[in-house]
Amino acid sequence: ARVTKKMVGEPSFLQLAKPEPSLSEVRAKLTMGAEECSGGETNFLPRGCVLRNTAWIVGIVAYAGDETKTKLNVLKGRNKFSNMQRYLNYCIQGLLVFLAVVTLICATLGTLLKSDGDSWPTKFFKYIVTFYHVVPVSLYVVFEMMKLLLGWQVNTDQQMFDAESGKGAVARTADLMEELGQVNFVFSDKTGTLTLNKMTLQERKPMTGSTEKTLLLYAMLGTQWTETAKDAIDTMLFAARSEVDKDLEGYEAVDYVPFDPSVKRTESTVHPKGKPNQTFKVTKGAPNVICDLAHNANEIRGKVEELVDNYAGRGIRCLGIAYTDSSNQWNFCGMLTFVDPPRPDTKEVIRKAMELGVGVKMITGDHVAIAKETCRMLDLGTTVLSNKDIETAGHRLGDLAEGCDGFAGVFPEHKFDIVNALRGNGWLCGMTGDGVNDAPALKRADIGIAVEGATDAARAAADIVLVSPGLSVIIEAIDLARQIFQRMKNYITYRIACTLQLLIFFFLTVLFVAPRQIMDDPSVPQYFALPVMAMVLITILNDGTIISIAYDHVVPGSYPEKWNLPTVIAVAICLGAVACASSILMLYLCLFSHEGDSLFNKWFGAHDLTYLQIRCIIYLKVSISDFLTVFSARTQGPFFERRPGGLLFSAA
Repeated sequence: ARVTKKMVGEPSFLQLAKPEPSLSEVRAKLTMGAEECSGGETNFLPRGCVLRNTAWIVGIVAYAGDETKTKLNVLKGRNKFSNMQRYLNYCIQGLLVFLAVVTLICATLGTLLKSDGDSWPTKFFKYIVTFYHVVPVSLYVVFEMMKLLLGWQVNTDQQMFDAESGKGAVARTADLMEELGQVNFVFSDKTGTLTLNKMTLQERKPMTGSTEKTLLLYAMLGTQWTETAKDAIDTMLFAARSEVDKDLEGYEAVDYVPFDPSVKRTESTVHPKGKPNQTFKVTKGAPNVICDLAHNANEIRGKVEELVDNYAGRGIRCLGIAYTDSSNQWNFCGMLTFVDPPRPDTKEVIRKAMELGVGVKMITGDHVAIAKETCRMLDLGTTVLSNKDIETAGHRLGDLAEGCDGFAGVFPEHKFDIVNALRGNGWLCGMTGDGVNDAPALKRADIGIAVEGATDAARAAADIVLVSPGLSVIIEAIDLARQIFQRMKNYITYRIACTLQLLIFFFLTVLFVAPRQIMDDPSVPQYFALPVMAMVLITILNDGTIISIAYDHVVPGSYPEKWNLPTVIAVAICLGAVACASSILMLYLCLFSHEGDSLFNKWFGAHDLTYLQIRCIIYLKVSISDFLTVFSARTQGPFFERRPGGLLFSAA
């Protein structure tokens, strides 16, 4: 109401009935001041209407179908709750349960075995205060800090920096690197990503009495020839416009409808200068679409399809051109043929992707034969699904998509269906896109990738925004993501190992080590424990050290990464057990240092260590064990098989 009041001076109100299955049953009433207008099938505007004879129009989307682009674009993206976050929650919950069990056992056994006068609840809370520091609740904070550093690393990575624009890639989600490291398939647009998006005009094929020059003239009239080229096809036509420049001076443009992927053509309305009563339309686009507009479509369709198939088999694309005559009938003028060669690095990039275990699948709106030829040139394979295959596949689409090498004749909404089907089969997918119509698929994909020149809508829906052309940047990002994934996995392993070492060590010492009896000193506490501040300090230093693992030297995996929580926990238990056992051994040697034949006496001449000295030694031992454990947690074999990063080594 406020918008229309500002425009027309009076508030407006819209009353709309609930949606009906049929558009012919739409019922609405618009009130503007004293005027009322009833809405129905005769005066509502379907998608694609062109604004005429008015300076402005107010549109209200009251209802939208679930599969319309409007509805898909405004839907919230799926909750991309990362696998790492999920497993991190499992680890913390498991450690908390373990802490509760250990505390209950300690409090119960302490009450039964020790007579210090404290009740069971008192002992329980004492052990809670003693042990709770070792549960890494700070893991979440450190984890988020590490993801922040890794995101910054993506934004500043020189391999994803575009020198021409002076900009780098933009990571739009903190979970980008983890998900990208696990991607199984990347769906790539052909034009501009796998190819140069630089069209080269080849042949002119005029029909129905047209000449080659007339064909080029109509093709130019089908563009905004008075302005700069808006896309690669217009750039190709503008390069040849000198031949018809003088002819173009005799026409004026009235209206222009840009290319729409859903109809696959543009449309211009023009007339000769000074003759507005001789207005006609010109359209250019996919040959089969343009042919279907012609009044003699049935007569020429066979010839057009034969030519298109012949050229498509050689990887040559065709552009159909038609115009309206004085009786407002469409006449098929002919076709222009052109090629869009693959990028020089595409074949090598695809080979590298396959070595990384990532399947690259091409998506294009071009003819099936063109798609097959392009796939063959790039060593992708030649199994290509058409838009009809996609629409008729039903629940089999996921299985068909897994086995194919590309998709041809695709409309934007098909991308959403393809991603949805493969995700339903348990695969992680990356989807490239640059337009508004690609936004639903980018939201649905595990990794939405907005390529160079993407619209604001596509950038907003994507997880990463690329500024340099080609697929190489995406593969470099996957390679980097796997390195980061390795660092995160190493971090989780290390942190669990440290937690287990501290928890089990103090659990055993509190229950079974009695310093007062061993040292025969009544001033010594009955059970061994480090000061709470010492344990807090160990935890803080561990967290500070492990942040530097974000810059550790790692080797990326050869296949998409997967979380194997049982393996991670098993490795962490082994590492923690070794550190814990050595700490218990050190405590034993320290407590028995007063004996004449003790190891400390024989080797170091140290005897009769005081309780404070023993606590200091154990504190240093536990701290050093934690810092050294990181070098074992970061490798699959011996700790010396791969050199650590300089920052990690210095921090440890």
